[in-house]
Amino acid sequence: MADTTPQRETIVGTVLAGGQSRRMGGTDKALVAIAGRPLIAHVAARLAPQVGAMAINANGDAGRFDTLGLPVFADTIRGHAGPLAGVLAAMRFAGELDDRFTHVTTAATDTPFFPADLVARLAASATTPDTIAMATSEGNRHPVFGLWPTALADDLERWLAETDTFKVMAWVKRHRFAPVDFAPSPDGTDPFFNINTPEDLAAAERMAEGALV
Repeated sequence: MADTTPQRETIVGTVLAGGQSRRMGGTDKALVAIAGRPLIAHVAARLAPQVGAMAINANGDAGRFDTLGLPVFADTIRGHAGPLAGVLAAMRFAGELDDRFTHVTTAATDTPFFPADLVARLAASATTPDTIAMATSEGNRHPVFGLWPTALADDLERWLAETDTFKVMAWVKRHRFAPVDFAPSPDGTDPFFNINTPEDLAAAERMAEGALV
């Protein structure tokens, strides 16, 4: 039987930077700095070695990310449909970029300490071409950290047009689903610790020494 496990070079990594950052006072969270660099720069640098190509999903002025030198694309559907809108946009971007890209891995712009083996472990669990693999830790799912087959783009677009809920798992459970559990970091922290508040930002600064790319 042919191996259908996605390979690194067939995966587009996408940083989802479309959140509204209400708990950070409406600040563009992607550009908030820790260790002297914007959060999105840390996330992109951590994800890039794990995938075949990189991009950013963000609405508004794409020029604010010029220093990263990465393609930026906006959501393909209107309104605030949450992370799934970014997933769909990433799927469409990957399909237009090159037909060798069969999957997209997404990462949140406010979660700079995620595992360096994230994509490899998600891909290893995607045992069929239509499997959605998703990170979990400490009993929690992390829907923004997933591996998404681009072949599901049409189904996702139809579902977003018809649904009355934009919850990620409501759509995911319609398909093959593989949760992938990640252990705490050596210091005991959740590797998917995310920055939502000024207090989280201060904690991230303390965690950053020696932990970021």
